[in-house]
Amino acid sequence: MDKKPSILALVSYRVFPALMGGQKCVAAFYEELQTLSNLKLVVSSDNDLAFANQLDADNYLYNHWKGFYNLRYFWRLKKTIQTQQIEYLIIEHSYFGWLGWLLRLFCKVDLILRVHNIEAYRFRDMHRKWWRIYYFYERWICKSANQVWFTSPNDAAWMQATWNIPSHCCTVLNYGVDVLNAPSLIEKHQQRQILLDQFQLHPQTRLFLFNGTLDYIPNTDALRIIVSELLPRLDKLQKGYRIFICGNRIAEQWKKELERHPQIILAGFVPDISVFYKGTDCFINPVTLGSGVKTKLVEALANNQDIISVVSGAKGIEAPYCGEKLQLVPDYDWDAFTTAMMQLELPSKNQTPQAFYQDFNWKHIVDKAILSLQS
Repeated sequence: MDKKPSILALVSYRVFPALMGGQKCVAAFYEELQTLSNLKLVVSSDNDLAFANQLDADNYLYNHWKGFYNLRYFWRLKKTIQTQQIEYLIIEHSYFGWLGWLLRLFCKVDLILRVHNIEAYRFRDMHRKWWRIYYFYERWICKSANQVWFTSPNDAAWMQATWNIPSHCCTVLNYGVDVLNAPSLIEKHQQRQILLDQFQLHPQTRLFLFNGTLDYIPNTDALRIIVSELLPRLDKLQKGYRIFICGNRIAEQWKKELERHPQIILAGFVPDISVFYKGTDCFINPVTLGSGVKTKLVEALANNQDIISVVSGAKGIEAPYCGEKLQLVPDYDWDAFTTAMMQLELPSKNQTPQAFYQDFNWKHIVDKAILSLQS
C-alpha cells in the first residue's frame, strides 16, 4: 500500500476520557492507527474531545441506545466519506453496523467491523429479553462486513464455525498495551512495600487483586463469588491475606457489602492501576460470564503479574503469551481456586514471556490491521 489508507471510524459510546479497559482499547488503537492512516473519528456526543489526544475527531452521534436517531446524520457522514475520499469504514462493535451497511450501500467503501465480544451472548448474560433478536442482527452484520477484526481468537474461531464467516475476512487484533518490557522484580517489590505501608499490613500478608467495571454483570457476579465462595474458604485456611478490589461504577449496596469484610480493601477507581498490578502478589479472575478477551488479564500480564483464573475467564489468552504466569482452575471449583491462592509461591520468579510484549504492543497490532486492508 503506497499511500496511507483513508479511514472513517464510528464509535457509539464514550471512550474519551479512557478510564476502563474497553475504552482504553478503542482510544489507544486509534491513536496508533492515525500514525499510519488518514483517520477521521466520529464518536457519540457524550465524549469529551479534550481527551482525544489530537485525533481528528467529532462528537455528534447519538449513543448506541438511541442509535437509529443517527439517520439524521447519514448525509453528513456520506459527505465526510466523499470529501475526504474515505476508502474504509470501521464500526466499533456491532451496534452501528446497520449504519455502516447503509453508508457502504451509497458510498464506495469497505465495511470493517471491530468485534470485542459476542454481544448477543453478553445481552443474554444481562438477562435482556431481546437478546435472540440481537443474535440474528449481529450474525447478519458480521456476515455483511468486508472484514471482521476480533480481539479474541476464540470469538474468531466461533464465528467462522457457527456463522460461516470466511477465514480470509477475519483478523485477530489483540488488546494492546504500552508496556514494552516486564517490570523488574525489584520494582514490583518496591510497589508491594508501598501498599503494605499505605494499608498498614503485615509483611507476610498475601495481596490479591480484582479489577474491573463494577456494574458490569460478569464483574458483579465475580464480586458475589469472592464474598460468598472465596472468603469463607480462605478464612478456613487461616493465612493472612487481603483482596484489593479496584474499579468504578460500583452500586451502593455492593459498596456496603464489601466494606463489611475486613479481608477486602475496596480501593475504588484508581488513576494508575499499574501500581496495584505491580504491588499485589496475584490477580484473581473468578469471572465465569461473558465472552471476548478479559482486558484485565492482558494488563496483569503486561505488569508481570501472576494470575489465577477459571478456565472460561481466560479464553482468548493463548498459552505462549502466558508462560507460567497464568494458572487455570476449572469453572466453579472454588476449593481448587482458593487452594491455588494459598499455595502460590511468593515471591514469584516467573516472568511474562517476551513474546507477549512483542505481539501485544499497539504498533504491532496496528501494523497487522493495515496489512489486513491489503488482502
